[in-house]
Amino acid sequence: MTTKVSEPARRRRHGEQLESAILAAGWEELIDAGYARLTMASIAARARTSEPVLYRRWANKDQLVLAALDRHRDAHPVAVPDTGTLRGDLLAGLTAVSEALAGFFAIAAGAAFSGLLADTGMSPAQIREQVMGDQLLPQRRPVYQRAHARGEIDLERVPPTVLAMPFDLVRHDLLMDLKPLAPERIRSIVDDLFLPLAGLGGPHRRS
Repeated sequence: MTTKVSEPARRRRHGEQLESAILAAGWEELIDAGYARLTMASIAARARTSEPVLYRRWANKDQLVLAALDRHRDAHPVAVPDTGTLRGDLLAGLTAVSEALAGFFAIAAGAAFSGLLADTGMSPAQIREQVMGDQLLPQRRPVYQRAHARGEIDLERVPPTVLAMPFDLVRHDLLMDLKPLAPERIRSIVDDLFLPLAGLGGPHRRS
């Protein structure tokens, strides 16, 4: 006599595992369908769960989309280069940020212009800060701290606005153009603007 062995029941997901699956589904729906066509039902179907499960965590699709954007951004940090010089770190770091975040900015901007601004009642500045925040700060700190330790720059003498400027300009260009910055633009930000303002000499010779 043989005994029929049933297939193992699919394990239920709870807590962080379930939330992670839902937010990943939200990001994928945002890419595939766009904000305007995305629904709580489509996210639930992709995440293989039910709409009530989503509504227990987020009041509407706007909150879920913002959370999905936050999760994707935080889950894909940009590596901080260490070239041995401040200029080299800035050129490499700003290039890496530009290439890594261009796609994310395009998706986030698409959501904002497709209705996220109107549906949430948030201003463009509020959307920018919540969705994009200062995700470049983890890049900025070690670059300048290492340069300070090497004696290349005195962080007590350079205004914070000057230190932030290269990263702010890259973020601005990404928001405006939604594509990676040209190498010449990054070199200009570093050589023509930042280094002179930081008191580190005039423009470098173009390579």
